[in-house]
Amino acid sequence: MSAFLTRFEINKARRGARDLLSSPHRLHAAVLNAFPAAHRTPTDEGRVLWRLDRDEHSTLLYVLSPHEPDLTHLVEQAGWPTTQGWDTRDYTPLLDRVAVADRYAFRLTANPVRSQRRKATATRSQRYAHVTVTQQTQWLLDRADKHGFTISAGVEKEPDVAVHARHTWRFTRETSTVTLSTATFGGLLEVTEPQALRAALVHGIGPAKGYGCGLLTLAAVR
Repeated sequence: MSAFLTRFEINKARRGARDLLSSPHRLHAAVLNAFPAAHRTPTDEGRVLWRLDRDEHSTLLYVLSPHEPDLTHLVEQAGWPTTQGWDTRDYTPLLDRVAVADRYAFRLTANPVRSQRRKATATRSQRYAHVTVTQQTQWLLDRADKHGFTISAGVEKEPDVAVHARHTWRFTRETSTVTLSTATFGGLLEVTEPQALRAALVHGIGPAKGYGCGLLTLAAVR
């Protein structure tokens, strides 16, 4: 299994950057264009995942992928073409060393939803967004076990996880309007099943992976 984690800082002063940041659909297309067509499709090895991390000082795009990307077009459209590029690192060593009882700080932007049939007679279910912090947090806690980790307990014996940001996107895809609710989680996790966690890292967690959701990243606890 091979994986690469790429970090790119977006220059919000540029018009091209503002266009990309206004629509996850546009940004998804720009991320996929960092790879030749043969490397864009999900495989057993993983898939292209991405996430935006924002604060008052910077807007960072993280991309996890089975192959190294070429972000030249993003630098030209939404970066600093003459002074700054992007940073890609081999993520495989982290995947290889994940072991039972390891603890990591984590960050995840996800699309917490539930599936429900509109009517009892309906043959297909529909997704509905969880809208409160409590609902969104519980959504993550309910999925931790199958993804190979538990959320560590904090000082108050409560799960050590917080929702740092929430956002509702509305954007156009082809001829329809898409509404997407996201929550960004951060906290501490403990590994319970390394193989399941590796799968979550390279395949993502939850729906809307094409729209910047599902990328779980880990950092050593200091």
